[in-house]
Amino acid sequence: MSAIDRCALTYELLLEFTSVEQHRWHDWFEAHPNAWTVPFASGRMATIGGVVHHVFAVELRYVQRLRDERVTEWDEFRETSIEDVFELGDFARAQFVDFLTTAKESELDKVLTFKTLTAGTVTANKYKIASNIFLHGIRHWGQIATVLRQNDFADQWPHDMLLSDLRM
Repeated sequence: MSAIDRCALTYELLLEFTSVEQHRWHDWFEAHPNAWTVPFASGRMATIGGVVHHVFAVELRYVQRLRDERVTEWDEFRETSIEDVFELGDFARAQFVDFLTTAKESELDKVLTFKTLTAGTVTANKYKIASNIFLHGIRHWGQIATVLRQNDFADQWPHDMLLSDLRM
């Protein structure tokens, strides 16, 4: 076995790490509700809460594509409270886990073409789309943590995988 085989970061590990982080964020926002409205960007992501909603809505939309289901339109999302948004996140994650645990390996080779709001038309196989779900969320959670620290919400936990309880 090569080092790359031994050191491969699996979806199982990524699911465990990102799911734990997601639940820690939920608890943190419940304890810090004022952080939900901290300004972030513009449009749907004008606040931290809007970015969290974006992370979960994108995850659900990508998972719906992976599962060959109807994709929820952006204007159909109505979640606004911390609890509602994290329920959306839990639902999206459950659907993602179901796809990853039931899809045959050959399903990951299937190529999809779809239109996105910001990147135009995208063509990718399901393996790349599934991988992007993790990276998209991790990237945005890093942005969220940084903006919150810059706005005096520094009482967070270490977010690095190295400092997590994840066993590898």
